[in-house]
Amino acid sequence: MMTLSPLTQKKIKRFKEIKPGYWSFIVLSILLVLSLFAEFFINSKALMVRYNGELFFPVVSDVRLGTEFGQDYQSEANYRELQALFEEEDNSNFVIMPLVPWNPYEQDFIEGEFPPYAPSIESQHYLGTDVIGRDVLARLFYGFRIAMMYALTTMTICFAIGTVIGCAMGFFGGKFDLISQRFIEVWSMIPFLYVIMILVSITKPTFTLFVAINVIFGWMGITWYMRTMTYKESAREYVMAARALGASTSRILLKHILPNTMVMVVTLAPFTIVANITALTALDYLGLGLAPPTPSWGELLQQGKSNLDSPWIVTSVVTATVLVLTMVTFIGDAVRAAFDPKKFTRYV
Repeated sequence: MMTLSPLTQKKIKRFKEIKPGYWSFIVLSILLVLSLFAEFFINSKALMVRYNGELFFPVVSDVRLGTEFGQDYQSEANYRELQALFEEEDNSNFVIMPLVPWNPYEQDFIEGEFPPYAPSIESQHYLGTDVIGRDVLARLFYGFRIAMMYALTTMTICFAIGTVIGCAMGFFGGKFDLISQRFIEVWSMIPFLYVIMILVSITKPTFTLFVAINVIFGWMGITWYMRTMTYKESAREYVMAARALGASTSRILLKHILPNTMVMVVTLAPFTIVANITALTALDYLGLGLAPPTPSWGELLQQGKSNLDSPWIVTSVVTATVLVLTMVTFIGDAVRAAFDPKKFTRYV
């Protein structure tokens, strides 16, 4: 069983004492976990169907046709209609639907009216629909999952690359450091937005493509921080003592220098998440983001701006964006205070 060092326990205790950041971390973690299982809460597929004494679990199974439940169509069963039908028949058959019985791609139309439709408990569009009849709550929640997965994936890869290169630059120095600096300076001059525009125009924008582009241009920021901190730490007495005792380069880097420089990674992580979420939302808003009909906060924001007479669209997405970014910022402030390297520096 892994045990935390007294220093790490002290940092975590300090983080818990900063209530806005700590509770923001709890709430955001719960939302992130729930979003990973969004299909069980927001979906047009039933959680469970009991038909003629047999149980079905459509949400985790293949497509079930209407004919399997006594209907006269060969397409996928409409579980909302099936639920209403079984309730009218008042027999042993039943359907259990998710809390929000709509998926983020499904369109709903009311005869004689045009979307967007206002929020309604009766129709179970709790935050209304967008301009083509898709449920706003479903698109918000699935969009949150995509945004967080994008931000976390991009940050993890960028930090991994930047930490390795930055530590190597600061520790080895010399020609390697000089060449790496010139390469980063030249590479950072390439306009990120132009690259996005060119690639979007010639290929289908996908989640993987955007992660790859952001990683290609996003690893340089953390590299400079890690280079500076590694350069400073490598000149300290405890590193010289480790060298004198015959410690290998890998041991010095992994056991001595890296633990004292990782505080920068931990401190910058929340703010990097904010930047990544904002970047993806902005690209989607400009029409340069993920391909439709992918659920997207930026696309909802664009709809809300163009349909101010349907305030539930812009209100929902702006509120969700502000709350998430505020919580991440609170977490960042708390982490920065709890893991302050001036208070918690480890020399071993």
